[in-house]
Amino acid sequence: MMDTASVVEIGRTERGRATLWRFLRGNLKGTEYTWALAFVIPYVAVFVTFVAYPVVYGLWMGSEPSLYRELFADPIYQQTVVNTVLYLALGVNVKMFLALLLSGFFMRPGWWMKTLLLIFVLPWAVPQVSTFISIHWMLNGEWGFLNNVLYTLFHIEGAHWLNDRWTALGAVIVSHIWKWTPFWTLILLAGRMAIPLEIRDTARVDGATGVRGFVHITFPLLANLYLICTLLSTIFLLGDFNTVYFVSGGGPANSTHVLGTLGIRNAFDIAQPRLGVAAVMSALPMVIPLVIVLMRKLRTTEVQL
Repeated sequence: MMDTASVVEIGRTERGRATLWRFLRGNLKGTEYTWALAFVIPYVAVFVTFVAYPVVYGLWMGSEPSLYRELFADPIYQQTVVNTVLYLALGVNVKMFLALLLSGFFMRPGWWMKTLLLIFVLPWAVPQVSTFISIHWMLNGEWGFLNNVLYTLFHIEGAHWLNDRWTALGAVIVSHIWKWTPFWTLILLAGRMAIPLEIRDTARVDGATGVRGFVHITFPLLANLYLICTLLSTIFLLGDFNTVYFVSGGGPANSTHVLGTLGIRNAFDIAQPRLGVAAVMSALPMVIPLVIVLMRKLRTTEVQL
């Protein structure tokens, strides 16, 4: 009896192993499985090295509650939270609203409109670092291009734009909007062009032109795309570093930092890497719900056009 039971258990174990092995191999046989491993292993290694490990290590570095008590008591962090909220509210909404309007403008036919669109896209095509460094020097209070133009044309002494918190933060927001509006305009323009001509022609026949056509036809068809673009733009903007760092540098007196630049400042300038990670991770309560909403929207949204 004992020998029979042992044989049965061994047989079950072997069948379980064989089933697991077939599951892991899928329907691949022979050299197909070897080639599959050869292609998959490098991607898994890159993912673990550059995605999984940094995330886990960052969570470990910022896991001490004392870090957040110190962070929340810092007046610079309190200003940074306000700056980040303003940056998101104005940067995302103004940019997406302008992109929606401009996508309709560039729907007009003609070679000159295509040429104008090409020129309009140039700010987005130019590398970020050189763009924002140029804006920084253009706003210099003593020899900047903007103040020179004001003095030459109107004999007006320009302000020291980057020496005041609100003008410096405004310069950062305007720079971001100017840089990224062309990109989202192209996305929404592609969405408009995907609307079938039959729908637009029928709307014209029914008298839905101009504002009425936009409100009742165009925008309902673009609503899902607009929402997804807004969510993506918000997530991207939360991690933005280049705009603030190269336009205002977080100044004056650390008053224009956002969470991304404050994390770098804490980690490198004052040599507290754990506090820097905590500053960046404090954005997770906002990022995680955005990602969940975005994934659900992408999963549940059906193609309407």
